[in-house]
Amino acid sequence: MKLRILLILCLAGVSTGLSAQSVREVDICVYGGSSAGVIAAYTAKKLNKTVLLIEPGKRLGGLTSGGLGYTDIGNKYAITGISRDFYRRVGKHYGKFEQWIFEPSVAERTFQEYIREGDVEVLYQHRLTGAQKTGGRITEIQLEPSAGGTAKHSVIRAKMFIDCSYEGDLMAKAGVSYTVGREANAQYNETYNGVQLLNKHQFPDGIDPYKEPGKPESGLVWGISTEPLAPHGAGDKKVQAYNFRICLTDQPDNMIPITRPEGYDPARYELLARVVEKAKPGGLSHFLKFDLMPNHKTDINNNGSFSTDMIGMNYNYPEADYATREKITKEHELYNKGLLYFIGHDPRMPQHLREAMLKWGYPKDEYQDFGNWSPQMYVREARRMVGAYVMTQANCESKEVVKDGVGMAAYTMDSHNCQRIVQNGMVKNEGDVQIGGFGPYPISYRSIIPKAEDCENLLVPVCLSATHIAYGSIRMEPVFMVLAQSSATAAVAAIDGKTSVQKVDISKIQQQLKARPLATNSTAEILVDNDDAAHVVKKGEWKQEKKGAYGPTFYVADKSSQAMSLRFTPDVLTAGTYKVYTYVPKVAGLSSTTHISVYNGQKESKVPYTAESVRVEGQTSGEWVDLGSYVFPKGKKSFVEITSEGGDGVTVADAVLFIPVGK
Repeated sequence: MKLRILLILCLAGVSTGLSAQSVREVDICVYGGSSAGVIAAYTAKKLNKTVLLIEPGKRLGGLTSGGLGYTDIGNKYAITGISRDFYRRVGKHYGKFEQWIFEPSVAERTFQEYIREGDVEVLYQHRLTGAQKTGGRITEIQLEPSAGGTAKHSVIRAKMFIDCSYEGDLMAKAGVSYTVGREANAQYNETYNGVQLLNKHQFPDGIDPYKEPGKPESGLVWGISTEPLAPHGAGDKKVQAYNFRICLTDQPDNMIPITRPEGYDPARYELLARVVEKAKPGGLSHFLKFDLMPNHKTDINNNGSFSTDMIGMNYNYPEADYATREKITKEHELYNKGLLYFIGHDPRMPQHLREAMLKWGYPKDEYQDFGNWSPQMYVREARRMVGAYVMTQANCESKEVVKDGVGMAAYTMDSHNCQRIVQNGMVKNEGDVQIGGFGPYPISYRSIIPKAEDCENLLVPVCLSATHIAYGSIRMEPVFMVLAQSSATAAVAAIDGKTSVQKVDISKIQQQLKARPLATNSTAEILVDNDDAAHVVKKGEWKQEKKGAYGPTFYVADKSSQAMSLRFTPDVLTAGTYKVYTYVPKVAGLSSTTHISVYNGQKESKVPYTAESVRVEGQTSGEWVDLGSYVFPKGKKSFVEITSEGGDGVTVADAVLFIPVGK
C-alpha cells in the first residue's frame, strides 16, 4: 500500500522534486537572453502574452552588451522597429538621435530598461537539458541550474517557444533539422560558400610554418592544421573562427593593467612575431582592429593574418556539452588575454608596439561581475536550422527575392577564417570571405520557422535557416533583434489563431510590424525615401547613386547643375507635432550649405544645414540631420523639399523621416 502511495505521489510530481513551484506555465517561452531574446520577450509581453525569458548566464544582451559596441549595420534602412528603437535609446544616453557606437555597460542598462518597462520575468542561470514533444509541438522543456544548486523551475510549459540562443540548443533538443559548417557551392548553386583561399586577412608570402624555419621535421608552429587544402568550394564541417570583442581603456584612473594570464605560452604567438618581423608595422592596427568607443574605451576585433580570432579551435563548440563549451570559451579568453600580454611584453615585439600596447588596460567600470572581461564569446556561427526556406547567396544578391519578408539584412557576406594550413611551404589562412556591394534584401519568414514536420510551435530568429555564406550577411546583432520582434509577433498570432507557426497569415504579420513598429499603439513614424515614387516629386536631372544610400539609392546634384529639387510628401495619418530629419550620405565635396524647406500646410520654413554639421561615425554610410519640429495636419498637405539652388558643391537627397512627438 505504501509503495502504491509513493508511486502515485511520484507520478504527480510531488516527491520527485517536481513540485508545483518548479513547474512554470506561460504563453511564450524565450530561451536565451541575447539581444534577440530581450526584444522577443519584450515584444511578446507588449502584445499581452505571459512570457518567461530564460538566460543561462547572469547578463542580458549577448554580444551587444558583451563588447560589440561598434555595430555592424550594413544599411540603417534595414534596421526597423524595436531594434532601431534600441539604438535611439542608446543615442539618448549620449545626447544624440541615434548611437551605434556604445559602451557595453550602456547597452546592458538599455536592455534592462526593456525588461523593466515590459515587466518581463527573467530566469537567470538556468539552462536547457531536454525538450518534450507531442504531436509535432513542444509541450515542455526541462532545465537545470547553470551554477549548481536547486532549480527555481525544472519544467517550463508554453504554447510557443522562441530559441534566441547563439547555439540553437532548443532547436536541437526539439529535434529540428540543422547543419553545422559550410555547404559545398554546388548544393545551393553558390560561389562564395565552402573552401575559399582568398587574400583578405591573409599571411604575406614567405611566412615559414615550422617551429624551426625550413625544417618540416621540427613540427608545425602552434595553430596550424596538418590537413591538406580541399578543392575550392568544397563543403566541410569547419566553423568560422570565434574571438572576444575586447573592451580596453587608456584612462589611467579607470584602467586595470594587462597581466600575464594563467597558462600563458608565448609559443602560441610565434606566427605574430614572424609577421611583425616581416611586415614591420607602424602601429597596433596592423593586427588589432581598434575601434574607439565613448569615454576612452575600445571595441577591438580581429584584423590581419594573426589576431584575436582563435582559428580552428572551435569546431566542437556548436554541438558540445556545457562543460566542453565552457572549456572552449575559457581557452579563447586566455588566448585573447595572452595575445594582449604578448604584444605588450614579449621582447620580439618592437619597442614602439610594446609601448603602444601598455597604454591600454581593462576598464574598471565594465564587466564588474566578471573580472572586467566580457562573459560573452563572439559565437559568430554555430548550428543553423534547415527550415521551411533556406536563405542563400541568391537572396543576398537579390537574384531571388522573397515575398514573405519579416526583416531585412544588408551587410556584406562575411565569413572569418576557418582554418590555418600549409600551402606551398608557407602558412596561409583559409575561409575569409567579404563580398558586398548589394542593397538591403528581405529575410523570409519561412527561414525563421522549422519545417512543419519538425515542429509547429518554435521560432528561431538567431540560428535561422541560411547557408553559411548567406548567414554571414544576416548574422548581425541589429538584424537578430528585428527577427526576434517578428518571431514574437508571429508567436502571438499563432496563439490567438490557435494554429501553427507555419499557418499564420504572413501578410497580417507584415502589416502589424509596419503599423505597430514598437509593439504598442503609439503613432508610427513616417519614412519617405527618395525611391518612393508615390511620395516624391523630382525636378531636374538628379544622378542616382547606390553606394552609401539609406535604402536602395540616393540622388546627387553637383554644383554645375541647374537648380534642381526633390519634394518629399508624407501621408500623415495622425495630425500632430513631428520631429523631422533628413539623411545625408557621406560624399566627397558636399556643398558647404544645403538648402531645405519644410512646409506644414500653412507655413514654409527654411532650414539649411552645413557640411560641417554632418558627422558620420562608425560602420554607417551617413547621418540624420535634425530639421526641427513642426505641427502637421492629417493627409498629404505637407512636404520637405531639398534643392541644389545656392549650393557650392554636391547636394544630396535621400530619405526624410517624420517622428511623432509625445505620441
